[in-house]
Amino acid sequence: MRRFSADYLRRTRRGLWASREALDALDLPARDRILDVGCGTGELTRVLAEESGGEVIGVDADPDLLAVARDETDCPVVAGDAERLPFGDGTADLVACQALLVNLPDPTATLGEFRRVAADHVAAVEPDNADVSVESTVDREVGLERRVREAYLEGVGTDVALGDRAIRAFEAAGLVDVTTRRHYHRKVIEPPYDEADLRDATRKATGAGLADHETELRRAVGAEYDDLRAAWREMGREVVEAMQAGTYRRAEVVPFDVTVGRVPE
Repeated sequence: MRRFSADYLRRTRRGLWASREALDALDLPARDRILDVGCGTGELTRVLAEESGGEVIGVDADPDLLAVARDETDCPVVAGDAERLPFGDGTADLVACQALLVNLPDPTATLGEFRRVAADHVAAVEPDNADVSVESTVDREVGLERRVREAYLEGVGTDVALGDRAIRAFEAAGLVDVTTRRHYHRKVIEPPYDEADLRDATRKATGAGLADHETELRRAVGAEYDDLRAAWREMGREVVEAMQAGTYRRAEVVPFDVTVGRVPE
């Protein structure tokens, strides 16, 4: 499984849970005990606790991320591998994850482990990274983002475009009454810019944002990575200049699918 920094998770998940409608299918008010597997820095953990009122336990294999989740939520956290959870059969009535299956080599095996630990239901919130759309007032940003996204999809090695196809993995894991519903997370940058917007622009201009995925991109494009990074940095400088002029606007829409399955009796 790939590792992510706390800063990366915060940036990519910023604003995702401003609306909780996507979680309606999880029937959270009826849950007494929930496991959030691959909890990272605890964004979903906190939301699950707020919406359910029950006990929510964050689980992650990365001790650094768990430390952040422990500090930023009021929920207990446990170190554990998603494919070998340190819990007995039927420990929780709901086992959930966010953007976890897309980073694992065998989502079906992981869901089988979720099924073992869940007494009632299993749920996954997974993005479809192949269907992301971007609009920008900096023309070259749209084309470069598309080029980088296509290279990333080729080089990443897991199914980061799982999206609504997660339903097949749920069924293969023996879960029943499986449902899935697509939602869209729209992220907009426009004046007045906040500190996070300015940091993101700086990361473009320095190439730091691209470097987050250097391994995957080099696997796909090889030596062309250096030229791609140079073009990315030049585009980033255009973004910074446009922000200084107050003319920069960007909208990104990321589709994600909420899939829920029941543990058979």
